[in-house]
Amino acid sequence: MHFVLLICGFALLVKGADWLVDGGSALGKRLGISDLVIGLTVVAFGTSMPELFVNVLAGLRGSSELAIGNVLGSNVSNILLILGVAAIICPLGVGAGTVWKEIPFSLLAVLVLAVMANDHLLDQVDRSVLSRCDGLVLLGFFVIFLYYSAAIARQTPPAVFAEFARPPLGIWRACIYILIGIGALAIGGHLCVTGAIHIARRLNVSESLIGLTVVAVGTSLPELATSVTAALKKSCDIAVGNVVGSNIFNIFFILGVSAVSRPLPLKESSNIDIGVVIAATMLLFVSMFTGKRKIIDRWEGWLMLGSYCLYVAYLIHRG
Repeated sequence: MHFVLLICGFALLVKGADWLVDGGSALGKRLGISDLVIGLTVVAFGTSMPELFVNVLAGLRGSSELAIGNVLGSNVSNILLILGVAAIICPLGVGAGTVWKEIPFSLLAVLVLAVMANDHLLDQVDRSVLSRCDGLVLLGFFVIFLYYSAAIARQTPPAVFAEFARPPLGIWRACIYILIGIGALAIGGHLCVTGAIHIARRLNVSESLIGLTVVAVGTSLPELATSVTAALKKSCDIAVGNVVGSNIFNIFFILGVSAVSRPLPLKESSNIDIGVVIAATMLLFVSMFTGKRKIIDRWEGWLMLGSYCLYVAYLIHRG
């Protein structure tokens, strides 16, 4: 039954995010907001709502392992699983901006998290905690990232943002979509957190394991759908940019809001998972210069997918 609740929660999270984006985009258009602004705000934030609701609810319930595991696991699965599968479908070409700016920025994000997650090593205190102050610093970095994204987007042809256009909706219908979407996200997040906690207890494993694997992949379903669809349509740069942007969002925005809502204690084992995120990000960067330059080849996709399988096997062994 708890697995059923978890699956229903994932379905509500994905559909709720979709309704929220549909309603928000339509309302933005009705109010005369440009496709550029809609793409940078409503669409970008909407696809990150599953992780946000799960993390905030987990943090408020004191399940910090689940909250931290969800973000770290999502970032690992985004690169090794999602980009691996997408590259196997179609080799992924990557723009110079993504190679030299966005991927290094995502590496900076996880390095900042690594520093914040080691209070016991750096300050010689009893335990490490992502405090509210740390959360505010992460959100500050997120504002810088939004400013950078807006500057880059202004140089992008308007036609690129046509994909953000949604079916025409009246203002009241758009508002109803937004309210239903938020409600579905709240209920879905509650079901996911409740189901994950009970599954961890039933299987006698840590909440961190469930967060790093099942919950992380489930909340990354919007990114998986977007990247695989982009690969099938040969829109390769969108597939990679979607994943890299999501990883930056997860650390700076999701963890930032979660820590501000309630400080998140971290275990020493989280350092291993943070190290895996750093290694995965470095692997993505190095893959830009091996084989064909600025292209993730199929063999590199298989390497990423194989690395993800090894990581999951290690997590299961760790328990």
